[in-house]
Amino acid sequence: MEYQSGIIGIVAVCAAALLIGAVRKKAEWLLNFILRTVLGIIAIFLLNLALPNFGFVEGVGINAVTVLTAGILGFPGIAALYAIFFYRGL
Repeated sequence: MEYQSGIIGIVAVCAAALLIGAVRKKAEWLLNFILRTVLGIIAIFLLNLALPNFGFVEGVGINAVTVLTAGILGFPGIAALYAIFFYRGL
């Protein structure tokens, strides 16, 4: 019986270590996503403020699609949004 208790204890400790590692990795990913989202929205806002100086009346809108694009892809996603915006204006 002691042998089974030892194995169950070892398995429980290993499972707890794996769970802590998974939660830490998810928290890091979530924090990274939130940081990219906030910085992306700020970048879109500032770029939209600068666009009238270059003769553009409107800019990229801030909505769920652009927020998710900025959050998932970061600054390359913002560059893609503006590339689509400029391509559409041609």
